[in-house]
Amino acid sequence: MITSKHCVPCTSGTPVLTLDELTEYKKTLDPGWENSGNTLLWREFGFKNFQEALDFTNKVGALAESEGHHPNIYLHNWNKVKIELTTHKIKGLSENDVILATKIDQIQV
Repeated sequence: MITSKHCVPCTSGTPVLTLDELTEYKKTLDPGWENSGNTLLWREFGFKNFQEALDFTNKVGALAESEGHHPNIYLHNWNKVKIELTTHKIKGLSENDVILATKIDQIQV
């Protein structure tokens, strides 16, 4: 199961997920996750107030640090957080992006 996996360092030889692979992986994610081809995976989260959005941002940051895989995190409009995932080294999406997205879906505020 993907939730029990951990991110592993990628090399330049790590393959980018195919669109078919990404389609299968997305079945394990919250339907709020969107993608731009096989290069970017993103989701926007809404919260009741700024503090909840900030708490979520901090939890995502701690999770990302523990997994060694770092998303772009945008806290905006006082109660929204947008997360963007990609694997820069391979210029596309890897299994690590899906692993982290799955774990972000489990964060409780």
